[in-house]
Amino acid sequence: MKKRRKILGVYVVLLFLFFPARGFSDDRQEFSDDIGPSAERFITSLADKAITTLTGEDVTREKRAQRFRSILTEHFAVETIGRWVLGRHWRKATEGEREEYLGLFEDLLVITYAERFAKYSGETLVISKSVVNDDQDIVVYSLLKRAEGLQPLKVNWRVRERDESFKITDIIVEGISMGQTQRSEFASVIRQNGGDIENLLSLLRKRLKNDA
Repeated sequence: MKKRRKILGVYVVLLFLFFPARGFSDDRQEFSDDIGPSAERFITSLADKAITTLTGEDVTREKRAQRFRSILTEHFAVETIGRWVLGRHWRKATEGEREEYLGLFEDLLVITYAERFAKYSGETLVISKSVVNDDQDIVVYSLLKRAEGLQPLKVNWRVRERDESFKITDIIVEGISMGQTQRSEFASVIRQNGGDIENLLSLLRKRLKNDA
């Protein structure tokens, strides 16, 4: 249990994370016929972009949040992730509940993780390979190199090609899926409150209010 909590704690730094990536000098985002290497370059380019725009003492909290949201919405399949995380409860939700949930879900990601980049301390992401599962789904494998004395972490990025661009759909740290972890948490909240999604929305509103 302690090991699981330790790994999950990495998400505080790693969720939708972009460390300087090593392994490719070409950070252009043109996609070749070989989709695997293209996905690897996508992660590399994204890493460089984020570390450039989100770190530094001169980046204010407000500016960091704005830039993080821009990167999040551009390069992550936020709606797809949000719907999957909600699971079967998505089908039961009204249009109004779905719209509010997706907005709260995105806001929660921004408030929770944007400021973590202020604590960046030189970690690097070393990309090792990619595996194409089908014509659209690719997993990019990497190691997160941490401070001296700390073991590197295995970090896999699930990427999907859509409309000639790539979107990240999940991050898997040491075998633990970010999406699955969040899905289990939300399902537990709804289950403990009689299966009513409104209770989850209420919890998300409170979290956002307290962290604002």
